Amino acid sequence: MMKKVATEKAPAAIGPYSQGIIAGDFFFASGQIPINPATGNVEGDTIEQQAELVMKNVGCLLEAAGADYAKVVKTGCFLADMGDFAAFNEVYARYFTEKPARSCVAVKTLPKNVLCEVEVIAYLG
Repeated sequence: MMKKVATEKAPAAIGPYSQGIIAGDFFFASGQIPINPATGNVEGDTIEQQAELVMKNVGCLLEAAGADYAKVVKTGCFLADMGDFAAFNEVYARYFTEKPARSCVAVKTLPKNVLCEVEVIAYLG
């Protein structure tokens, strides 16, 4: 059984996809970028500011799915510049205290030219 998860507390999907899907005991969240859900605008000029908003958006999706950061088993992190790795990690570590499995890669370009994007998989069981 699959169920779409949507919340106005996180940015709306900007393409043909869902904010998240619950499949069985797992929640799969689409990648979150630093968009303020109230305005639809990208916010933050630094990696720290953008990462903070990304983590808050991830948290809102987790809440909508009935989970929280402690339930996350895997993250995928995308950076526009691997030079931001250490600063990104400082923000990331405050939210993902249970240290889920993770991939972190630099990519050529992210949507809306943001500095970071994060997707998560959480266990709901």
